Amino acid sequence: MNNFEFCNPVKVVFGKGSISRLSTLVPVGSKVLMIYGGGSIKKNGIYNQVVEALKSFNVIEFSGIEANPHYETCMKAVELVRKEQITYLLAVGGGSVIDATKFIAAATCYEGEPWDILSKGGFIKQALPLGVVLTLSATGSEMNERAVISRVSTHEKLNFASPAVFPKFAILDPEVTYSLPERQVANGVVDSFIHVIEQYLTYPVNAKVQDYFAEGLMKTIVEEGRKVLQNPHDYDIRANLMWAATNALNCWIGQGVPQDWSSHRMGYALTAQFGLDHAQTLAVILPGVMAYMHKEKQAKIIRMGEVVFGITGETTDELVQKSIQATEDFFRYMGLKTRLSEYGIKEFDLDALVEPMKQRGWKLGEHGNIDYKVAREILMMRL
Repeated sequence: MNNFEFCNPVKVVFGKGSISRLSTLVPVGSKVLMIYGGGSIKKNGIYNQVVEALKSFNVIEFSGIEANPHYETCMKAVELVRKEQITYLLAVGGGSVIDATKFIAAATCYEGEPWDILSKGGFIKQALPLGVVLTLSATGSEMNERAVISRVSTHEKLNFASPAVFPKFAILDPEVTYSLPERQVANGVVDSFIHVIEQYLTYPVNAKVQDYFAEGLMKTIVEEGRKVLQNPHDYDIRANLMWAATNALNCWIGQGVPQDWSSHRMGYALTAQFGLDHAQTLAVILPGVMAYMHKEKQAKIIRMGEVVFGITGETTDELVQKSIQATEDFFRYMGLKTRLSEYGIKEFDLDALVEPMKQRGWKLGEHGNIDYKVAREILMMRL
């Protein structure tokens, strides 16, 4: 196991009716900006619950955060925060709303050009405090310090991370996910599964606690993911998926182990240029990364196949191939496509998809051996 330092300060309030706890979590006297997306929270009752819980606070609203939050929209919120002298941010939504809120919290206090936070790794000295009411279990953003933002004008999608944007609290009520469309539920299952994969599927460093925890999360996500579409109002299924998604990216299973976020980074361009959902990009790319890097990842691929999918075989190659296929089959079971051609993407599109990697000189993977040329070969495998 590699050396590490770990701290996660997020207070989690989990369970039925937990939104009513809001008034005890937001500091008394705060002027709150409530940030949300397209308005679905007004249809499913979450909005009313939040408003009721915060009736003793001065609350201003900002809506319209996109599924892949736009830098331009976030900057409008920053203007409002400064104008109204907001002291506390509340994200009511899924990962996109939370990511946007984190960026707004940082950009409001940033002394330079806020885009530098994303494009140049600008140091964040401070940020406004923020809390979360989670409405979609997928990204784990409710319990970590990272976010991804897209800039429409330049077709870029970039990430940042800072301890300053850890939420002060996260309310997780599985019942609020009952009304989600099937597509969002499936995306959330796949997204959280791949978050675990990218912290697990590298090479062994004898980190048994992290490995066993990761395998338990993957088994839970696969088992409950296969059930949730047929049983959307089963509380136990929703609760297990919500808590698994949070633990998939609250930084714990990634401590002391090598990580590989190449599928995420390569997928950014698919979202920025073709508008694919984040999980859709991952379902396409991950099987390609596994296949292309199967020698480097062989031990972990076989272990995952055996533990998570019950794969058996007589040879190493057979175990590897069956495990990769089982992973792709799971994505398709959840209703996600796994080939670029299924989204109308052709070979002549590939150069543009790897251009951001080329421009930024990214070297991805646990060994730093996936450059833009290798990325193109992997994408070619996924046509």
